Amino acid sequence: GYFEYFQFCEDIGAKPMPIVAAGVSCQNSDRYWGVGQQAIRLEEMPDYVQEVLDLVEYANGPASSEWGAKRAEAGHPEPFNLEYLGVGNEDAQTPAFRERFKMIYDSVKAKYPQITVIGTVGPGPDGDDYDKGWKFANELRLGIIDEHFYKHPEWLWENLGRFDAYDRNKSKVYLGEYAAHDDGRRSTLRSALAEAAYMTGLERNGDIVVMASYAPLLGKVGRTQWNPDLIYFSNTTIVPTVNYYVQKMFSVNAGDIYLPTTVDAAARAGKLAVSSVRDSKSSDVILKLVNGGAESKLLHIELSGIKKPAKKAIKTVLSGDPLAVRDSKNPQAFIPEVSTIAVGPTFDYEAPGYSLTVIRIKNQIR
Repeated sequence: GYFEYFQFCEDIGAKPMPIVAAGVSCQNSDRYWGVGQQAIRLEEMPDYVQEVLDLVEYANGPASSEWGAKRAEAGHPEPFNLEYLGVGNEDAQTPAFRERFKMIYDSVKAKYPQITVIGTVGPGPDGDDYDKGWKFANELRLGIIDEHFYKHPEWLWENLGRFDAYDRNKSKVYLGEYAAHDDGRRSTLRSALAEAAYMTGLERNGDIVVMASYAPLLGKVGRTQWNPDLIYFSNTTIVPTVNYYVQKMFSVNAGDIYLPTTVDAAARAGKLAVSSVRDSKSSDVILKLVNGGAESKLLHIELSGIKKPAKKAIKTVLSGDPLAVRDSKNPQAFIPEVSTIAVGPTFDYEAPGYSLTVIRIKNQIR
């Protein structure tokens, strides 16, 4: 499956990031088999470490190398240019984990120093594993660590500034799994807007949070082991959730430069989250406005950083019943509405209740 995975990433223009076990099993296996975290015996670890090194060689080695030759034989003589390797996933920070992780990490960095090894700090945004995981990451000076959390929508609203205070001199963050777990783990608009609000904080802290991915991505109707998922499918249908549309609205309007944004106290009252970015290729300025309250909110917007904004902008709005879901029974719900809006150096916008609005403004500086 690695060949297909690497080829798929190449086909869609993505960078692959395989995740390998850190020499231990999941501690949650005690739920099913009563054993908890188990570790590869130390005398067997050299063989396992070699398998990890072989994976990197399979991805990046020349066709003349042992595993590069196998890749070439499969139909891809050129390297796949692997840059990232995750080691471990939500592991309990036990001595057995740390010892085996370091064996893998040291061997990979010694042979392939260009590879960024991504560590793990347990299954949640706080707690003993989180604290021990960050301490261990700091000791090893890891380039990136993988944080996970699944929380109620209110937690996301209460933690919009989580990454503002992170130490810029320590490991970067890959937010590898996150979602708002609404009541019954339903994919409601309320959960999607909480995620959108949280993502404005990810954009604001893009120097720290270098990657993020909603999890899980796919779930087959009637065959899921986990909810919520981003996209549900059957043998004949595909139904993206409303949360999917939030992810899409952010992804196609990402920008690459965060613009300082000030929101006065009156506008910030209630549930309001904002983000402003610029796409350096197009010079477009992109505003994201999340209104998590029931009442519409009149916003007076001043574009102090844009010298010649276009008179019209593209506006995309996602709104509706906060407790409703988009599923196979209601497949037409929550389709984002695209229109134009008059803009200028200053303009007013009334953000509907329970909504995400993206306003994309041409900056006529060319």
